[in-house]
Amino acid sequence: MTKTPDAARRSDRSRRAILDAALALVGEVGYNKLTIEAIAARAGVGKQTIYRWWPSKAAVLLEASLALAGDAEAGAEWTGFPDTGDLAADLKYVLRATVDEFNDEKYEAPARALTAAGATDPELGARFTEQLLEPQLALYEARLRTAREAGQLAPDTDLRLTVEMLLGPLTYRWLLRTAPLTHAYTDALVDGVLGGVANVTAR
Repeated sequence: MTKTPDAARRSDRSRRAILDAALALVGEVGYNKLTIEAIAARAGVGKQTIYRWWPSKAAVLLEASLALAGDAEAGAEWTGFPDTGDLAADLKYVLRATVDEFNDEKYEAPARALTAAGATDPELGARFTEQLLEPQLALYEARLRTAREAGQLAPDTDLRLTVEMLLGPLTYRWLLRTAPLTHAYTDALVDGVLGGVANVTAR
């Protein structure tokens, strides 16, 4: 008896091949030269297969980046945000890992491409923020909230502002390449920001 092909499995393989192709190509040719035709050729599928699932190359790249982030989280030594009781150490640990990703071509190319595309495509930018950035920012806020409740931060500390003070300079340096991204830089950033929001009575 001939076994019926598993359409769902075949579909999943095609979908993953498309996402992998998009990530590889954006690293090779950049976002502007990335095309649906090139993604289809690299993935070994027809253009219509891609258009059946995604409306544009930006949408493909967004899902590919979400998948890449999921893979990175699955392979990490920890899930969520570490809470050792030492806020500075926890933030330095995460920001060092962030620097390592920013300096890894596999992550850097799609992240730069999505950032650039989102700046000129409001709908994509909103989806990028909602699906990729906000969940990450929420992890930082949750860890800072725990520290504030433990009296390590001033009671009136604005959590979102503190997260932005941590990540804003890091993102600026990465986007504009004003200086190298190093662990020493992120450690200094954490010390500088926490020095401004720490609970004076807890020092």
